[in-house]
Amino acid sequence: MVLAGFAAPLLRRRVPAPPLVTQTVAFAAPVGLCVAVRRSRRRDIATCCLQMWAYVAAYKTPHDDADAQARRVHVRYPIVADRVLGLGRLPSARLQRALARTGPDGSRWTALDRVLVWAHWSWFLVPHSAILYIMWRRPERFTRAATLTYAVFDVGATFYWVLPTAPPWYAATRGEQGQEALEVRRMMVEYGEFFWRDGWGSLYSVFGGNPLAAMPSLHFATSLMAASLLAETGSGAGVVGYGYLVTLGFALVYLGEHYLVDLLGGAALTVAVRRLAPQATEPLRRAAGIVSRLEELAHGEA
Repeated sequence: MVLAGFAAPLLRRRVPAPPLVTQTVAFAAPVGLCVAVRRSRRRDIATCCLQMWAYVAAYKTPHDDADAQARRVHVRYPIVADRVLGLGRLPSARLQRALARTGPDGSRWTALDRVLVWAHWSWFLVPHSAILYIMWRRPERFTRAATLTYAVFDVGATFYWVLPTAPPWYAATRGEQGQEALEVRRMMVEYGEFFWRDGWGSLYSVFGGNPLAAMPSLHFATSLMAASLLAETGSGAGVVGYGYLVTLGFALVYLGEHYLVDLLGGAALTVAVRRLAPQATEPLRRAAGIVSRLEELAHGEA
């Protein structure tokens, strides 16, 4: 199960199997590992890695057929919502007009721009770093923290299958916002090309993969979950977590990566996962008990 689950995302474009089958096999890998290997911190970390490996495939797969996804994409509703939230104008356009700088040779990158771009890039590490911190400082909270965090990832990914939604920069390239579309830049990519130069293309191909995965913002949702879990371990960790959350939220809107309504959708997802967690606790415990019994049988401990 572990080997098949690890291979499934790599082979998803080569094997003529329905995506649901591929994803089922991929998400079975963490379960298989919990049976095949005795529990330890290393196994816990490897289980989380396999979960994220399956998530990445779930995130990218809707874009495997880019033309079909583009025909289904929703572009207008977040624009309408953000114009209401922005009192007639998109918050991304307002922020870029007020803060972004250009010169005769193109974009001029301020210290604020650099901080916000790097805050965005660092997100790829932040939720998982929070889980590792909790494992180190409060190991008794690790299982709950990991379950809540990766539930946000997985539930959020389902929206990208059923409700592909365009971010501001994509709508701008489509001309969906009229004259205002010309004012929304994808500043993260512009700075990436400036900073990484020839290495940007290969770097972005690894971390990108689905440009129409905007609603809800999992950047914001998982960072909110991380901040709330860190706050449960201590005030200092909570300040760091929420400080990063505010910085990231501002960056996502300013850089043109997300609408403000996408962030609200991400926050709603995190709140829903936390509130529904008590109802899911008993079924998850029963499932964990089954896996534990299989683990005992596998190692001759029954």
